[in-house]
Amino acid sequence: MSPVQTRPESPQPPGVPRWVAMFYEPASASWRVGAESPYRFPVAYAMGEMTQTLRARDADPVVTLWGPKGGEWERHDPPAAAPPTPPPPPAGEAGAPGGAPSRFEERLTDRRQQVLMAGLGKAGLYDLAPDDLAAVQAVVDGLDETAVRRIAHWLTVAGGDRAGASQA
Repeated sequence: MSPVQTRPESPQPPGVPRWVAMFYEPASASWRVGAESPYRFPVAYAMGEMTQTLRARDADPVVTLWGPKGGEWERHDPPAAAPPTPPPPPAGEAGAPGGAPSRFEERLTDRRQQVLMAGLGKAGLYDLAPDDLAAVQAVVDGLDETAVRRIAHWLTVAGGDRAGASQA
């Protein structure tokens, strides 16, 4: 059983209340502002992008979202989710000898997954649970690139509507 890690407490950002993403830097044991805006959507989007980048670098990001409420600061902790771990490819999948996919097929799959994850991010879905990642993988494995791009486009359009609503 692994020891329970305690999450460091994020300090309130300086200045007037606005939307701010605070990231914890373990190396310096300090918090830094990762994104800020008078609107929630751009900060949430940047927070998702930065979280994905840090996870791609094998880091375990700790982030807190702060926002205004009644002229005061309010903390909005993002939901905890396991770091994304792509499921292993199905045994016997077509491709290179031995059932492993070829480099070309891997690149196409990676590209379809990036397109879909970007669309989900633009729709406001950033920190996905393991079940969500399995669903993304199923879509990526089951559809060609054109279909995945259409789905990502729909998500982007939906996210654009959401951005307009959050800025109003």
